[in-house]
Amino acid sequence: MTPDILPHLAVIVVSYNVRELLRSCLHSIAASAARTADRLLVTTVVVDNASADGSAAMVATEFPAVHLIASQENLGFTGGNNAALRWLGFPLAEGNRTPIRPSEQPLADSDPHRSAQSVSSTFHSSSDEQTRRPQPDYVLLLNPDAEVTGDALWQMVSFLASHPQAAVCGAGLRYGDGAFQHGAFRFPGVAQVALDLFPPVGIRGAHRLLNSRINGRYPAAQWAQGAPFAVDFVLGAAMMVRGAAIAQVGGLDDGYWMYCEEMDWCRRFWQGGWTVHVLPTAQIIHHEAQSSRQQRWLAQERLWRSRLRYFTQYAADYPPGALWLIRWLVRAGMTRQARHAEHRFACGEIDGVELGQALATTAAIARLYAA
Repeated sequence: MTPDILPHLAVIVVSYNVRELLRSCLHSIAASAARTADRLLVTTVVVDNASADGSAAMVATEFPAVHLIASQENLGFTGGNNAALRWLGFPLAEGNRTPIRPSEQPLADSDPHRSAQSVSSTFHSSSDEQTRRPQPDYVLLLNPDAEVTGDALWQMVSFLASHPQAAVCGAGLRYGDGAFQHGAFRFPGVAQVALDLFPPVGIRGAHRLLNSRINGRYPAAQWAQGAPFAVDFVLGAAMMVRGAAIAQVGGLDDGYWMYCEEMDWCRRFWQGGWTVHVLPTAQIIHHEAQSSRQQRWLAQERLWRSRLRYFTQYAADYPPGALWLIRWLVRAGMTRQARHAEHRFACGEIDGVELGQALATTAAIARLYAA
């Protein structure tokens, strides 16, 4: 950071039908940015994924300093973030994760509204266009069900500024009630898939196993110490990325519509010679998966589809036979979930509609992993 030029942080929020949570999120960004206005330039971009609850109109009316990309279709987490990255001046090729060649014209060199309009019709609500500079120094991907606390934004920017080899800085996440939430994980393997599908419920010491390295967790005690530490990947709910790293590695992989995209991105940063860290003292509240709960079974199908893409893409990094075993575990797990849904229906715990959704989803996932 040089004393005469403020570092530029762009905050991207991709939202779908969570208007009230989005409002709280934007207020928290504004409050945190105001605390460090003399040290940090903050641009906020909201991508509304065709919400039906008035989210886009709320942003346009109540947050005139926010740039709004109001999509006419649901672009997903990846598509929404990539649309915002293009608007911010990152030269990402359409349809994939790679940067465009230098000979091709970046969107930032043309109409600043062009990337938004290429996606859909747009409410443009930025009142101060000159504050948006192409390719910000840092980009924070922030869920709409998250709230920034204190000077978390400045802490994360300061960490990246003082650690030039770090591509990513994750935050210390908390649930709405203040309880600790895991915000970073080890790359998944067979053991994590098995524990996810066949959790050791009712077994003595099960909670220790589920919160252990075997299940991809970093010790809560390590988080409690407050010192930053390196991790395999951080949750996309609050993920700050160095602009130079994005320019080198590219944006999120469009093949992941939702889920596992941050895992893939972090793996690519590591492969590109960068490092990934978390900063536990940068506190962000994450109410967790509010949008996804609106379509529970659809979300599950998308989750396992993305996981299959990830495991297939990086199969060479796993021991021989790992992908076959993962496929078998998922098929067995879907059979178990289908039987559990039938049992709940027989007990009157769910209705016929939910039973049908459960059976259709588990069957679809099983077919996917049988291919």
